[in-house]
Formats: sequence, C-alpha cells, structure tokens
Amino acid sequence: MVCGTLGLCSVALIARALDLQVIDHAFYQQQGDARFVREIPIATSRGMILDRNGEPLAVSSPVESIWANPQELLKAQARLPQLADALGMDRDELVRRLSQRADKEFVYLKRRINPDEAKAILALEIPGVSSQREYRRFYPQGEAIAHVLGFTNIDDRGQEGLELAFDDWLRGTPGAKRVIRDRRGRIVENVDLVRAAQPGRELALSIDRRIQYLAHRELRTAITETGASSGSAVVLDVATGEVLAMVNLPTFNPNAVGTSPRDAHRNRAVTDLLEPGSTMKPLTVAAGLEAGAITADSLFNTHPGWIANGKYRTTDTHNYGVLDTTGVIRKSSNIGAALIARRLSDAQFDAFLRRFGYGRVTGSGFPGEAAGLFPTPDRWSGTTKQTMSYGYGLNATPLQIATAYAALGNGGLLHQPSFVKGQHATPRQVLDPKIAAEVLRMMQTVTEPGGTATQAAILGYHVAGKTGTSRKASAGGYSRRYIGYFAGLVPVDKPRFSMVVAVNDPTKGSYYGGIVSAPVFRNVMEGALRMMDVAPDNLDAWLAAQAEAEARRLKASGHALPADATAAVPAPAARAVQ
Repeated sequence: MVCGTLGLCSVALIARALDLQVIDHAFYQQQGDARFVREIPIATSRGMILDRNGEPLAVSSPVESIWANPQELLKAQARLPQLADALGMDRDELVRRLSQRADKEFVYLKRRINPDEAKAILALEIPGVSSQREYRRFYPQGEAIAHVLGFTNIDDRGQEGLELAFDDWLRGTPGAKRVIRDRRGRIVENVDLVRAAQPGRELALSIDRRIQYLAHRELRTAITETGASSGSAVVLDVATGEVLAMVNLPTFNPNAVGTSPRDAHRNRAVTDLLEPGSTMKPLTVAAGLEAGAITADSLFNTHPGWIANGKYRTTDTHNYGVLDTTGVIRKSSNIGAALIARRLSDAQFDAFLRRFGYGRVTGSGFPGEAAGLFPTPDRWSGTTKQTMSYGYGLNATPLQIATAYAALGNGGLLHQPSFVKGQHATPRQVLDPKIAAEVLRMMQTVTEPGGTATQAAILGYHVAGKTGTSRKASAGGYSRRYIGYFAGLVPVDKPRFSMVVAVNDPTKGSYYGGIVSAPVFRNVMEGALRMMDVAPDNLDAWLAAQAEAEARRLKASGHALPADATAAVPAPAARAVQ
C-alpha cells in the first residue's frame, strides 16, 4: 500500500510537471516573462545636416537619460538625498516628482546628460534608478545659421526651420529589443531583437557655411554701427536658385534655445513683410520696356522735384531735371518710376509683377514662409499703381526680392529658390533675355560714379544693383523710421550671385540703403567671389589699381618710379570704382 501510494504520487507529480512544462507551457511562460522580460526601445540617431561642401551643420551625439521606477525608489527613502545631490536637483522637488507618480513604473529624472555623468549616478547603485541611451542635437555653427536650421525639442523632433521641414527625412525609426531585467531594473540578458533601428538620412543643403558666416559677420557689424533694431541678408545662386546664405539679426543659439527670447527665433528673411522701396524700380523699368511704353532713350522731366499723386505728392530727394531711362535707375527717381507706371495699364503692371513672384510664396518649402501682400487691381485706388512703381503699397520678403533679382540676372529665367543642394524645379521664363540684359546694364550705373550705391562697387567686377530706402508704416501713415535696402547682382557679364540686404530702423548716422546696406553687399560678395573662384569681368580696373598701389609703394620706399609708371596710374573712373 505504501509503495502503491508513493507510486501514485510520483505519477501525479510527473503528470503535473508534464502539464506545466509541455501542455500548458505558453501560459506560464507568458506569466513569467511579464515579470522579468521587457521590450525596450533602441534609440536611433537623427540624420546629419551638411552644407553644400559636406561640412556638418547639425549632428546628433549619444547621451544618457536617467529614469527611475517610483514604486521601487520610494522604498529607499534614505537614498533620496544622495540621489538628488547627484542629479543636481532640489531634494524636495525630487520627492514631490516621485510622489506624484507613485503608481507608475517609469519617470524621467534627468534627460540628455553626459554619459560620464550618468555613469557616476548609476555607480551609486540606488534601487530603481536606471539609464537609457538617447541622442542630442548639436549645431557647430551656432547662431550664424540658427534661423535656417531651426532646432529640435527634447525628444529630438524638429520644431522650426529645416529641422521641421525635413523632420520625417531626418528622424529615422527607433528599434526595439527584448531583455531580461533584474529586480533593480538592470539588464542581465538580451533575449531577442524585435526590430532593428534605422538611423535618419543625411540632408545636404545648398548653404555654403563660409558665405553664411561671412554674411552673418558683416550684417552684425552693420547693425552695430547703425544702431538698427534688426536686419536680414539673402544670397542666391543665380543659375540654380539655390540659397547660399540666409542670415538674420537678432539671432539665437540653437544649442541653448531657452536662453533667447522667442522673437529672436523668427526667420525674418522669409516671414517678415516689408515694403520693398526703390528695389522695385528696375522691375518698373522692365515692365515699361516689355510693354513698349518706353525705350532706353526715353526722357522724363522730373522738374521741379515732385509730381501730383491724387491729393498727395510723389517727390525725389533732389530736382534731377530731365532723366533718361537709365538715369531713373541711377538716380533712383521716384518721379521717373511714376511717369513710367502711368504709361502702363493696371492689368499690365499687375501681371508683370506677379510673374516675378510678388504676392505668392516662392516655393522654397521653408515653414511659415509669407506670401507677401500684393492687392489685385480691383482693390487699387487712384494712387496705388504710382506708389507701387517705387515700392510702396505692396509688401514682400527679402527672399522674394532676391528671387526676382536673380531672374533679371539669369536672362529673365525665374528659378524657385531651394535650400537643398541639387534640388531644382523647372524654371519659368518671365522676361525677354534682351530686356533683362538691358535693365542689368542700367543697374550697373547705380554702383558707378554718380550712382546712389558707389559703396557697393567691387574692384575688378562690374556690379549691378539698386538701393532702396522705405519709410516704415505706422498708424495713419508713415513714420520717420526707415528700412535701408541694397539688392544686387555680380558680376554683370554673367551674374553668379543675387544678394539682398535689409537693415531695419537704423538710428545712428544715415539711413539710406546706399550707406547702411551697400557695404554689407560689397564685403560679402568680395569674399564669395574669391571663395567660388569667379573670374573678374572688369580686369582693366583691377590691373590699374594694382599698378597704382605698386607706384605708391615704390614712392613711399624712396625708389624711382618706372618709366611707364605714369601710364600705369588708373583713370579717375577706375579709382572711383576702387
């Protein structure tokens, strides 16, 4: 009986073991896994952002985030002061955060810290405290390119700028794996790879970080010297429409976003609407030439320095008398532009400016880009067309102005601006190439002696440009505050760059665009032409200037001048260009 009883017990035990380990294995394995097997994410890095030459503009670096299981950590109350000190947190704040989540199993304590700092915290072996790998975004160029790139949030998702526009491309896909954790949350075994992590893809921008930094530096100098409240500069590649540089001031540090005011985050070059002022005059002239209303030899009597515009007046800064079409641009005559616009119908003028992109977004794809304000002719008053001819009564962004000027320099071919290297949309022919070349030659006189922007001249290169000085609108009219513009193209023979500089509200010295903005254009373009190895198109002036400099050096050193030194001295016009 005893043996039989023991035998039956053995059979029962074997049957139960068979049931647990073979027949009903899945249920109990699931219950066991629920207690010690966890599926955890595998962090993945965000794709790098590079400039057009492969230099890094935004990179992701591995960091650690400290987290805790409140249910376990609150049982070790005596260790909380030590943990708070290690985290650099207030002790009461730590206790309050844990108490509020006492029913949870996960809470972040400190995110995105140096791996060495995380290692020191984990070395304390405080129950319920663990770490996990994350990635943090860093911007090597800092504030110089902050408005173009934007920034990411603490979860590494794009919030502004190109980080937001290309977030899906850059973000990548996190992976997942199953692990066995011990009671303190430490991983003791990797069980299975559920899903491999896919890192984000690289993004090569059209931006050239060298030109970007140069534009940032020169614009900052101008803002400081003029006491201006803000400023913007845009540089485009004329042949492709690619954005080579875009800077704004004030700016912010994308590596420490919280330290700057929210207003500094705005990319003014694509979001701020400004009345373009006299930068509209070359387009007004081009519209008149296309319509056959004027020719290059047409004459305009601007005496006595003003003409009527309804109950208002259109005035010039001086009485220029009789000007030809080139003179209207060279002297920046409001009256001359108004007289040209009078020869055009509303429909002609409206259609022409819309072809150049005014009144709609450029299509650059930048988040929050403004379309500008350009009312349709049915909303024009009797004075609107005349004021539009010299840049009032409509609004545009600096990027729109740069795009329109690039079309003038590209034989009337309008490219959609792009921030991505090699991404080119099909261009549109918006102006006859002969008319575009004719207007370009007229604009060249602006930077030559007698023009309004001699400070934009670059030795060795012909520069085409236009100054602009617009009064800022205020309640009930216009204030005595100004925006100084310079928009230009270089070199004239085959334009490579289109650049617009806008200095907002200068308070020290002059406020004219030819004084406050033209030097920024000159300094940036001198560097860009050199870096891009663009051949001079005014070699005679450059050689004459070199000969004159050599002659001065020899004279200062007491050496006799060469026999041909007199012939080497440049003509007055060449010296003026210098």
